[in-house]
Amino acid sequence: MDKIIDKAFEAQNNAYAPYSKYKVGACVETYDGRFYIGANIENASYGLTCCAERNAIFAAYSDGCRKENIKSIAIVTSGDVPASPCGACRQVLSELIPKKAEIILSNGKEVLVTDIESLLPMSFGADDIK
Repeated sequence: MDKIIDKAFEAQNNAYAPYSKYKVGACVETYDGRFYIGANIENASYGLTCCAERNAIFAAYSDGCRKENIKSIAIVTSGDVPASPCGACRQVLSELIPKKAEIILSNGKEVLVTDIESLLPMSFGADDIK
Protein backbone atom coordinates (compact mmCIF):
# COMPACT_ATOMS: atom_id res chain seq x y z
CA MET A 1 0.00 0.00 0.00
CA ASP A 2 2.94 2.34 0.57
CA LYS A 3 3.83 2.48 -3.14
CA ILE A 4 0.42 3.75 -4.29
CA ILE A 5 0.35 6.31 -1.47
CA ASP A 6 3.85 7.50 -2.32
CA LYS A 7 2.91 7.91 -5.98
CA ALA A 8 -0.21 9.86 -5.00
CA PHE A 9 1.91 12.22 -2.89
CA GLU A 10 4.28 12.66 -5.86
CA ALA A 11 1.26 13.55 -8.01
CA GLN A 12 0.18 16.09 -5.39
CA ASN A 13 3.30 18.08 -6.29
CA ASN A 14 1.76 18.64 -9.75
CA ALA A 15 -1.46 20.16 -8.40
CA TYR A 16 -2.50 23.56 -9.72
CA ALA A 17 -4.38 25.13 -6.81
CA PRO A 18 -3.74 28.91 -6.87
CA TYR A 19 -7.18 29.72 -5.41
CA SER A 20 -7.81 27.18 -2.65
CA LYS A 21 -4.14 26.33 -1.97
CA TYR A 22 -5.53 22.83 -1.25
CA LYS A 23 -3.39 20.40 -3.23
CA VAL A 24 -4.59 16.85 -3.79
CA GLY A 25 -2.87 13.91 -5.44
CA ALA A 26 -4.29 10.58 -6.54
CA CYS A 27 -3.00 7.31 -7.95
CA VAL A 28 -4.86 4.39 -9.51
CA GLU A 29 -3.27 0.94 -9.34
CA THR A 30 -4.23 -1.83 -11.75
CA TYR A 31 -4.05 -5.56 -11.14
CA ASP A 32 -1.18 -5.85 -13.60
CA GLY A 33 0.93 -3.35 -11.63
CA ARG A 34 0.43 -0.15 -13.61
CA PHE A 35 -0.03 3.18 -11.86
CA TYR A 36 -1.88 6.27 -13.11
CA ILE A 37 -1.57 9.58 -11.33
CA GLY A 38 -3.68 12.70 -11.17
CA ALA A 39 -3.60 16.04 -9.37
CA ASN A 40 -6.33 18.61 -8.81
CA ILE A 41 -6.35 21.35 -11.43
CA GLU A 42 -8.26 24.48 -10.47
CA ASN A 43 -9.77 27.11 -12.72
CA ALA A 44 -10.91 30.66 -11.99
CA SER A 45 -14.33 29.44 -13.14
CA TYR A 46 -14.58 27.02 -10.22
CA GLY A 47 -17.01 24.65 -11.91
CA LEU A 48 -14.32 23.82 -14.46
CA THR A 49 -11.92 22.58 -11.79
CA CYS A 50 -11.11 18.86 -11.97
CA CYS A 51 -10.26 16.81 -8.91
CA ALA A 52 -7.18 14.60 -8.59
CA GLU A 53 -9.07 11.33 -8.38
CA ARG A 54 -11.05 12.03 -11.55
CA ASN A 55 -7.85 12.98 -13.37
CA ALA A 56 -6.18 9.72 -12.25
CA ILE A 57 -9.12 7.50 -13.18
CA PHE A 58 -9.54 9.28 -16.53
CA ALA A 59 -5.81 8.74 -17.23
CA ALA A 60 -6.25 5.01 -16.59
CA TYR A 61 -9.30 4.81 -18.86
CA SER A 62 -7.54 6.88 -21.53
CA ASP A 63 -4.79 4.25 -21.55
CA GLY A 64 -7.32 1.45 -22.12
CA CYS A 65 -8.01 0.30 -18.55
CA ARG A 66 -11.52 -0.54 -17.54
CA LYS A 67 -13.33 -1.24 -14.29
CA GLU A 68 -12.16 -4.86 -14.05
CA ASN A 69 -8.49 -3.76 -14.32
CA ILE A 70 -8.59 -1.43 -11.31
CA LYS A 71 -7.37 -2.69 -7.96
CA SER A 72 -7.29 0.49 -5.88
CA ILE A 73 -7.06 4.27 -5.81
CA ALA A 74 -5.21 6.43 -3.31
CA ILE A 75 -6.25 10.03 -2.65
CA VAL A 76 -3.91 12.19 -0.60
CA THR A 77 -3.61 15.70 0.75
CA SER A 78 -1.56 17.44 3.39
CA GLY A 79 -4.62 18.60 5.34
CA ASP A 80 -5.30 17.96 8.99
CA VAL A 81 -7.43 14.93 8.13
CA PRO A 82 -7.42 12.56 5.14
CA ALA A 83 -9.52 13.98 2.30
CA SER A 84 -12.66 12.19 1.23
CA PRO A 85 -13.81 12.41 -2.41
CA CYS A 86 -16.38 15.09 -3.25
CA GLY A 87 -19.83 14.08 -4.46
CA ALA A 88 -18.95 14.40 -8.15
CA CYS A 89 -15.91 12.17 -7.70
CA ARG A 90 -17.91 9.61 -5.74
CA GLN A 91 -20.40 9.42 -8.60
CA VAL A 92 -17.62 9.00 -11.19
CA LEU A 93 -15.85 6.37 -9.09
CA SER A 94 -19.12 4.48 -8.54
CA GLU A 95 -19.29 3.87 -12.29
CA LEU A 96 -15.60 3.46 -13.14
CA ILE A 97 -14.08 1.32 -10.36
CA PRO A 98 -15.16 -2.05 -8.93
CA LYS A 99 -17.47 -1.91 -5.94
CA LYS A 100 -14.87 -3.50 -3.68
CA ALA A 101 -11.78 -1.69 -5.00
CA GLU A 102 -9.84 -0.18 -2.13
CA ILE A 103 -10.09 3.58 -1.79
CA ILE A 104 -7.11 4.65 0.29
CA LEU A 105 -7.25 8.09 1.92
CA SER A 106 -4.18 9.64 3.55
CA ASN A 107 -2.78 12.91 4.81
CA GLY A 108 0.68 11.48 5.45
CA LYS A 109 -0.05 10.86 9.13
CA GLU A 110 -3.19 8.78 8.93
CA VAL A 111 -4.43 6.18 6.43
CA LEU A 112 -8.07 5.18 6.00
CA VAL A 113 -9.22 2.40 3.68
CA THR A 114 -12.78 2.23 2.38
CA ASP A 115 -14.72 1.37 -0.78
CA ILE A 116 -17.23 3.15 -3.00
CA GLU A 117 -20.26 1.35 -1.55
CA SER A 118 -19.38 2.77 1.87
CA LEU A 119 -18.78 6.27 0.49
CA LEU A 120 -21.83 6.34 -1.81
CA PRO A 121 -24.54 3.90 -0.76
CA MET A 122 -27.52 3.51 -3.08
CA SER A 123 -25.66 5.18 -5.94
CA PHE A 124 -27.35 6.00 -9.24
CA GLY A 125 -25.80 4.14 -12.14
CA ALA A 126 -26.16 2.56 -15.55
CA ASP A 127 -28.64 -0.05 -14.31
CA ASP A 128 -31.00 2.75 -13.25
CA ILE A 129 -31.35 4.11 -16.78
CA LYS A 130 -31.99 0.86 -18.65
